[in-house]
This record gives sequence, C-alpha cells and structure tokens, in this order.
Amino acid sequence: MGDRNKIPYTNAVIHDIQQYIDLIPTNLPHAMSEDVQFREYLMPKGTTIIPMLSSVLYDDEEFPNPDQFDPGHFLDESGNFKSDYFMPFSAGKQMCVGESLARMELFLLFTTILQNFTLKSSNDLKDIDTSPIASGFGKLPPSYELCFLPL
Repeated sequence: MGDRNKIPYTNAVIHDIQQYIDLIPTNLPHAMSEDVQFREYLMPKGTTIIPMLSSVLYDDEEFPNPDQFDPGHFLDESGNFKSDYFMPFSAGKQMCVGESLARMELFLLFTTILQNFTLKSSNDLKDIDTSPIASGFGKLPPSYELCFLPL
C-alpha cells in the first residue's frame, strides 16, 4: 500500500474506472438531523434527502468529458495524483464504513493483476463498448471476455 503514492497513473486509472462506471449513482436516503439552509432552500430537521453522487462524478467542470474514460481526470499538470470531487462510496457524515477497505482491496487486486498477467481481449479493442448499463439502483459495466495470460 505504501507504493500507491509512487504510481500516480495506476492510482488515477483505478479512480477513473470508478468515476466512469458510476456504479451507485445515488446514495442511500439520509435524514437531516437539524434544520439546514442550503443556498435559497431550507431543509427542515427530519427531511429525507438522497445524495446524487453522479452530480459530482459527472461534473464536466471538474472532469472534462466525464462520459469518457480518462485517467487524466485524476492527475494534475505535473502528473501527480489528485482526488478532489471523488465520492463513489457516499457523501457526508454517513459515508460507507468499508470505503477504506474497498479502496485498499481495489488497489491491491488491480496492481497484482497487472504485475502478474498480460490482459488480452478476445474482441478487437475498437469494438468494445464500455458504457455502463443502467440497472435500477446502479449502473453495471457490460460483460465481455478477457484473457489473463501469465507473464
């Protein structure tokens, strides 16, 4: 895990995959614990809100061309990793309790695969559509075959 900061592009790829597929576009309902004034709106205590994570993950000011896979979304001008506006797990005080574990597991699994296998598609790369498929509560990546060839 200590190597994550030394490989910013790989870290950016993992983050952009999550931003691009937008697996869970809305969070679970939350209830306001106190009255909150947000811009010109008053949300009284007890109001149920549903955070729209997609509104951040697909913000075209922060992510130019958010509907395209581009690890550059998470790299600054110097090639360093940045993760502002990244919230695929949740928002607010009731964030996903397993977020840090999930981030660690994604990083370890992805880098282990890249270190030990060459990935090869059975289809021509230009014929693969990676657009997420809306499926009720979430967006799922489309299925396709991928060969893991040992190094």
